[in-house]
Amino acid sequence: MRLEAITWERLGDLLAERLLDLKPADDSPWPRIAFDGAPAARPGDLAERVSEALRIRGRPSLVVGMEGFLRPASVRLESGHRDVEAYYNGWFDIAAVWREVFGPLEPSGDGRVLPDLWDPATDRATRSPYVRLPPGGVLLLHGPLLLRHWFPFDLSVHVRLTSGALLRRTPEAEQWTLPAFERYDDETDPAGTADVLVRADDPRHPAWSG
Repeated sequence: MRLEAITWERLGDLLAERLLDLKPADDSPWPRIAFDGAPAARPGDLAERVSEALRIRGRPSLVVGMEGFLRPASVRLESGHRDVEAYYNGWFDIAAVWREVFGPLEPSGDGRVLPDLWDPATDRATRSPYVRLPPGGVLLLHGPLLLRHWFPFDLSVHVRLTSGALLRRTPEAEQWTLPAFERYDDETDPAGTADVLVRADDPRHPAWSG
């Protein structure tokens, strides 16, 4: 796949422009967008940039991070602090994301989304209030391993790092998670299945598939 050099600012603008005309396949009033990538790739930064570009264009959006849907430590660390299988299959409360994020944005939903459920720093419920996303508002969900859960995304963006860049940019204390991303590449092929591919090996000079 050929990639073109671009700035982050321009990338945010072009993605926002694309979303303005995006019509969900299931006739939902709310387009649902994935910003997929390992934490080191910082897909949330791109989601925030697109949200700001949408705001300037008069389109409401809601940025939701998967880190707000981590399971309690007693559950996700039950098999130890460095269990790759648990990270891959059990760290995130996928059922809660379906219920609290995607359920309200179905064609018959009310648009009341819970932006987060659990604070990993305090290991307590966040008690955040629900946010009502008006019809036409855009959900921007970011996090790792997103494209393996069959979430009903209307557009998916994968922010990719090569294995070398992923190793360099992942803190040493978190490098035990890297085999999970190798498995994700093998089983899901996010670079091949995402609608938009962004290469971010050099964080100053991204490239994208257009």
